[in-house]
Parts: sequence; C-alpha cells; structure tokens
Amino acid sequence: MRFVRRLPRPRTLRARLTFGLVVLLAVSCAAVGVAAVIELQGFLNRRLDEQLAGAGNRFAVSLEHNGRLPDDGDGDEHGDTRRQSTGTLGARLVGGKVTEAAVVRSNSIQFVLLTADDEERLAAVPADGRGHTVHLSALHAYRVVYSRGVDGDTLITGLPLEPVEAVIHRLELVAAVVFGAALTVTGVAGALWVRWSLRPLSRVAATATRVSELPLASGEVALPPRAPESDPRSEVGQMAGAFNRMLGHVEDALTKRHASEERLRSFAADASHELRTPVASVRGHAELALLHPGPVPPQITRALERIAAESGRMGEMVDEMLLLARLDAGRPLERQPVDLTMLVLDTVTDARAAGPGHRWQLDLPEEPVTVLGDQHRLHQVLANLLANARLHTPDGTKVTVTLETEGATAVLRVHDDGPGVPRDIQPGVFERFTRADHRRRADASGGGAGLGLSIVVAVAEAHGGSVELESRPGSTTFTVRISTG
Repeated sequence: MRFVRRLPRPRTLRARLTFGLVVLLAVSCAAVGVAAVIELQGFLNRRLDEQLAGAGNRFAVSLEHNGRLPDDGDGDEHGDTRRQSTGTLGARLVGGKVTEAAVVRSNSIQFVLLTADDEERLAAVPADGRGHTVHLSALHAYRVVYSRGVDGDTLITGLPLEPVEAVIHRLELVAAVVFGAALTVTGVAGALWVRWSLRPLSRVAATATRVSELPLASGEVALPPRAPESDPRSEVGQMAGAFNRMLGHVEDALTKRHASEERLRSFAADASHELRTPVASVRGHAELALLHPGPVPPQITRALERIAAESGRMGEMVDEMLLLARLDAGRPLERQPVDLTMLVLDTVTDARAAGPGHRWQLDLPEEPVTVLGDQHRLHQVLANLLANARLHTPDGTKVTVTLETEGATAVLRVHDDGPGVPRDIQPGVFERFTRADHRRRADASGGGAGLGLSIVVAVAEAHGGSVELESRPGSTTFTVRISTG
C-alpha cells in the first residue's frame, strides 16, 4: 500500500494570507516566464527562417551536382559553401531516401550518416516553403525548409537550433533566479506586511485570552483593558469594535450579578443575625413551659416539645447560614495550631455514640498531624461529613476515616461502603440546599437543610484547601485537603 504524505497546511490567518500571496505571485511569475520563453523562441525561430530564406538552397543544390552548381563553376570539390553559416545542413532525398547529407564546418563540409529515423523525419517535412523543427539523432535539433530540386528530387536546407536553445536556457535560468529572488523578498515583505496589518486582530486575540483566564463564575471580576480599535471601515477594525462592545456588555452583566450577590449575602447575613434572637427566645419559652410544675395536657406537652425541637433545628440552620454569609464575605478565620489527629479521634467518638449501628474505623498516622486553622470550623467539617455518612447509609455500613500527609498538605478521607450518592446529584452535591432525595420531607426533623456539604467546601477553601467526591454504589469517598502551613 502506498502512502502519500500530505504537505502541511498553514493554520494561522497570517500564514494563510502570506502563503496565498506567494502562491499568486509564483503563478504570475510562472505565466510571465512561460510567455516570455514562448515568445522569444518563436522570434528566434522566425529569425532562423529568415536566414534560411536568405541563404536559399545553394548548399543543398551543390550536393545534387557533386559539389557544383549547374550554372556556376565556383565552390569546393564537394559542395558550395558560399554565404553559408557554420552548421548549415544540406540533404538530398530521392524517393524518400537520403542520398547525400552534409554540414558546413568552417570553410569545409562534413558528410554525415543519418539513421532510418532521421530519414523519415526529413522525408516528413511539409513542402510548404516554411521552416520546421526536426530532431536528428546525429545532429540534434535543426530548423529545416523544404525545396524541390531541378532533377525532381527533394532538397532539405537547415540551420542548427543550438544557439536558440542556448538563449532560451539562459533566459529560463535568469527568469528562475530573478523570480525566485522576487518570491523570497515578496514572501518576507508580505509576511511582515500581513503581520503589521493584523496587529489589531492579534491584540483582540490576546485580550480574549486574558478574559478566558479570568474566574468569571463568581465574585467581582475586573476585565482587562479593551482591545485597541483601528480603522472602523476595515474588517479588523469592525471586529475589534464589536469585541469591545461585547466586553462592555459582559462587564455590565458581571457587575450587576456581583451587586445582586452582595445584596443577597448581606440579606442572608442580616436575616440570620436578626433571627438568632427570636429563635432562641421561642426555644427558651418552650423549654420554660415544659418545666411548669402544674398539670399540662399531653397534647400541649407534645406541642411544646415539637416547638423546642424545631426552634433548636432552626437555630442551627440560622447559624449555618450566618457562617456561610461570613465566609462568602471573606472574613478571616482563626489561625491557630490544630492537632488534626486528636480532632479526628474526638469527632469519630461522637459519631460512634450518635450512630452505634454503623461500624466506625480509624486509620491514623503514627505522628500527629498539625495544621494552622480554626479548630471549631475544622471540627464542623469532619462532623458534617460523618453525619452525612451516618444519615445517608443504612445500619451496618462501615465508615473509615483516614488521615495522612502528602508533602505540605494534610489529607482527610471519609469513606463508606453504602449505596453511594446518586449520579444525577453528584455535580451539584456541594451546592447549597441540595438534598439527596430532591424533596422536603414531610417530617422536617428527618433531614438537614442541605447546607452541611456547602459548609465543608467553604471552610476548606477558607483554609486554602479543597474537597473532592468519588462515589459509586458500594464506595463513597470525600477527600478534604488542607495546607499544613
């Protein structure tokens, strides 16, 4: 099987324009060169035909009469070479066969032996009195003319085409050198010109690249300076103007989005802060009513217990929302040395007490792992992950907590062999108010508000870390990375 390697195609617009310019110039140069060669060759052939007409068939006639003209006794003993150029060919054909053939060689003649193919070519010369080109094996290319002899034979007179071919070859060489130099200079100059002409487009591309590298998902975004605009009447100038207008619209949209997010965060923080006092008051009054020494109907007791439980749950939700609002606002957390090993031990002990039906397992390093951070918030991260594993897996599930270090990073993994996180929920599992069943349970106490994993991510990022999830049926792993520095 034969494989043909394709030439690489120019990919950039600048390379394509330069390549197209060079190709068009090369085609034009080739057309000019071919036309010049054809025209010069025709001109020189006509000059040879004129020389043949001026010299006549005197030399060929002399071969017909053993070197002398019938009406003139001048000439040498073999043929009449007067007014004949060196290289002149004379041939006599009788019945399509060459009887005599000679070439003038500086005041003498040289008889030549022609092959059968040469004789056929000479016999095929049209009897129109015009010059024709024939290629003879012994003499190369000749310009010959046909004439009728006095004895009814055929006379051929010709001049060599070697000088013409030499001129043509020289012209081809000069044209190749000149056109090659022109193509080289034009290619370099064209590339510089195209590059200069497309500078506004390159600036637009550079600006677009900088914009694509910006974190546009959230937060305040400062777009880079606009791309410089050139002549608005040009295509590049129109594109630069349209691109800058698009950036303006994007910047306005991002500014409005950021302002809306700030208002929402401020509202959440203010609402959470304002709700803490009335919720605590409701809970306190419910607990106080439950302590009443007098007889209370069972229905009232049950109602008061529910009020106390739900107010406590609402208070936790308010605290979580307030924490997220503070983290969104970028408020710094405490930076104190925290022993993660002891933190894991304490948190797993609490989880074992809350979920005795699960199998809890620890995998800790021999040396303590210490990080700089907020101990209370890091405890909340691990407690949320363990609560998530306990609430969303059946009894008998094994939950393994692993702590290790990777360079300057502490890695905390919580793994369980439960049913796993549904695939359609995994992309948004860390978003706020995400519930595993997508529904609010009728019994609100049966589940959280969907803020636990959001707090895990926010606290980890506030510590310069990250959180990852890998889940499939029978294996779910949350990985938290926190810098130890």
